[in-house]
Amino acid sequence: MGTLVMKFGGTSVGSVEALTSAVDIVMQYKDEWQRLVVVVSAMAGVTNALIEAARSAERGDAERYKQIHTELLERHGDVIETLIKSAEVRRSLLAQVEEMLEGFANLCHSVSVLGEATPRAMDTITSLGERVNARVVAALLRERSAESEAVDATQLIVTDDRFQDAVPKREVTCKLVSKHLEPLLKKGLIPVVTGFIAATEDGATTTLGRGGSDYTAAILGDCLDADEVWTWTDVDGVMSADPRLVAGARVIPKLSYNEVSELAYFGARVLHPKTIRPIVERGIPLWVKNTFNPEVPGTLVVADPKNGNGNIKAVTAIENLSMITVQGMGMLGVPGIAARTFAAVARQGVSVLMISQASSEQSICFIIPMEAVAQVMAAVEDELAVELARRDVDKVWSMDDVVIVSAVGAGLRSTPGIAARIFGALGRAQINVVAIAQGSSECSLSFLVGAGDAAQAVQSIHEEVIVNG
Repeated sequence: MGTLVMKFGGTSVGSVEALTSAVDIVMQYKDEWQRLVVVVSAMAGVTNALIEAARSAERGDAERYKQIHTELLERHGDVIETLIKSAEVRRSLLAQVEEMLEGFANLCHSVSVLGEATPRAMDTITSLGERVNARVVAALLRERSAESEAVDATQLIVTDDRFQDAVPKREVTCKLVSKHLEPLLKKGLIPVVTGFIAATEDGATTTLGRGGSDYTAAILGDCLDADEVWTWTDVDGVMSADPRLVAGARVIPKLSYNEVSELAYFGARVLHPKTIRPIVERGIPLWVKNTFNPEVPGTLVVADPKNGNGNIKAVTAIENLSMITVQGMGMLGVPGIAARTFAAVARQGVSVLMISQASSEQSICFIIPMEAVAQVMAAVEDELAVELARRDVDKVWSMDDVVIVSAVGAGLRSTPGIAARIFGALGRAQINVVAIAQGSSECSLSFLVGAGDAAQAVQSIHEEVIVNG
């Protein structure tokens, strides 16, 4: 085989047992692939601890960030002491970790003095977990006689300066990937690359935002023209529903890129669409696998799975939402009401998850996170103050604690009877549907229910259209 990029998430490298399993997996496949690149996240919980430390420093709480410094040193030290057999390698690795954590403590001190954790400072601080873990994994591979080298992605991935959610620059990134990784791969080495982090052209550390390690793997897969990308996590693949809600949830063998995007958008624990875009555009197959159950094949994500058109493959739910309604008989035929409403929402930096509008144009409903209701309501009322005063708009009101339930599957829109079965299942469960939306993607049908009905809604649809087919 040719080139494989493997990414291990936080839980997959989050403990002695997890790191052992991850290294076992790399060793299992290193001879099957001509070129193998490993991308690693920070140990589970480390990035959150680093964020907490930075925020504590910002508040002037020196005791807390110093405590976190000690905890991180002990946690990584315990892993190194347990797993690294060579005393010389242990000493060298511990010295590197101590040096990096000392730099972290100094940064926190600077934040404390300034009383502000800037986005740039946050990126530098939160990059620590991946930098440490890449060196640990590379050392573990070398102890297993697999030549390996830790590589900071700050040497490979160039981004803009939008700290904490930076956008990669493909052309210059691919040149650096070729410059730094190709020589290692030609020598038969396994590069262990830090996920999540990158750098500006000036060398300032940036991070790639949500799902950053997946993004790193996809970028490297694109630049290296990989044959496949595998992401290792703590579940057997992409599930047909949240196992906490549906006992009979099952692994989905194959999904299209569009289906994965819909599932991610609607709350499933799967890859964020942005993070896999580089391999989507190249048509590179992606596997989602379980570090702790590697014998299970997992889920294959491809451009066109060539099966299951019209079938529902998964049911998801997003909780803690509110529906805001702009309503008024005077809205009929008045242009610009919707545009101004959503412009007001956008100015608050709030994402709209779903929209529903009556054909009579007398109401517009949209769904947002519940914590943003007060600010969005105020912004919309301010924007439509004139219309409210002259009664073109009667009122702006909210319904809180609602849930979006979404049924996802390729070809759904063009398959007769699917919607009838979904709403039939809801009717038999005596669940009231508040609002409905279906996009032109043909991959999802979404509707709104009260929070108290959400679990039953997901279970009923899963039983009707997935278990019973």
